[in-house]
Amino acid sequence: MALYTKEEKRYNWLSHLILTFFALLCIFPFYMLIIGSFTDNALIINQGYTFFPTQLSLDAYQYMGYMADTFVRAYGITVLTTAAGTAGSLFLVSTMGYGLSRKAAPGMKVLSFLVVFTMLFNGGLVSTYLIYTSVVPVKNSLWAYILPGLLLNAFHVLLMRSYVVNSIPDSLFESAQLDGAGQWTVYSQIVLPLSMPILATIGLLVGVQYWNSWQNGLYYITDTSLYSMMNILNRMLQDVRYLQSGAMGDYGGELMSHMPTNSVRMAIAVVGVLPILALYPFFQRYFVKGITLGSVKG
Repeated sequence: MALYTKEEKRYNWLSHLILTFFALLCIFPFYMLIIGSFTDNALIINQGYTFFPTQLSLDAYQYMGYMADTFVRAYGITVLTTAAGTAGSLFLVSTMGYGLSRKAAPGMKVLSFLVVFTMLFNGGLVSTYLIYTSVVPVKNSLWAYILPGLLLNAFHVLLMRSYVVNSIPDSLFESAQLDGAGQWTVYSQIVLPLSMPILATIGLLVGVQYWNSWQNGLYYITDTSLYSMMNILNRMLQDVRYLQSGAMGDYGGELMSHMPTNSVRMAIAVVGVLPILALYPFFQRYFVKGITLGSVKG
């Protein structure tokens, strides 16, 4: 058993106190989110959000129960697009990252420059919108959640390329090629099995981006039956702001009084964040390792 000096013990206690403080700072928002969803809406309006509310209520979840069909459909759309988008992104990122790692292949320097270029410059929102509504018509389809801006990320490609270069020995590629293996065989039999840490890391990052994405739905979805969970939450926020503006007069105030607007927003956010919280522990052990090994080295 290791013995610690008094200075080391004080340092360990101080380190634990600091880490505990920062951990609590991370936990408090989730606590407020959950407790806010169970707080009576009138109490939130009158007193704001509190750590220990004096009046709890299930009105928000009952309201979600009344609109179960809408929320279940939106939840299904979110799960489907997140799964499809993450799988497609991992395939494109891994294949492109592996290709860029083969410096001897023709045109890789030009392609690497183009990848980095997209990290610095883009065509802007207007041109992007025109492309995805005219050239690639994704408007009012599930592809609107998958394709624009999320399917292929240059940063993830560079992470994958750096991981292959720094973590997979060239001797494995050379021996496979001597045995007659083609590029697809090398990719599927060597690169993929040895790249699980970085793929799990990128998959977690991409999955969170897809799950939390609301901008694509805002830009390309006008059919309310195709709304995702985040778009329903965003639409609800907009409706609440409209009612609070007084544009509908007394009728708007009456609607506000019958809707648990504040607590239901918290409830939707709770339901939306639960899958990410449930999956994160399974990917946590890959996360730090993948980021570290996949980081760009000079």
